[in-house]
Amino acid sequence: MKTLKLDPEEKEILEAYERGELKTVKDFKQESKLIRQAATVTLRKDRRVNIRLANRDLEGIRAKAAQEGIPYQTLIASILHKFVSGRLITR
Repeated sequence: MKTLKLDPEEKEILEAYERGELKTVKDFKQESKLIRQAATVTLRKDRRVNIRLANRDLEGIRAKAAQEGIPYQTLIASILHKFVSGRLITR
């Protein structure tokens, strides 16, 4: 039998499942539709902002975005969204 290699997030999900902490969604299709609609509204980008950044900072952002496989503008928008929603986690 093969042993799966799980990343930390996958291990956390598996452990939560094994502890019985995960709940079944009664109407998954409806719940999924509502979540997708909320995400669409939340992620709608309807304003443009121009900012000046130090070259070193921009290059750092571009490098981080490349590591994540996303455009650097998307990374900047994500960081700002997490900051204003109180979900930005710093080390």
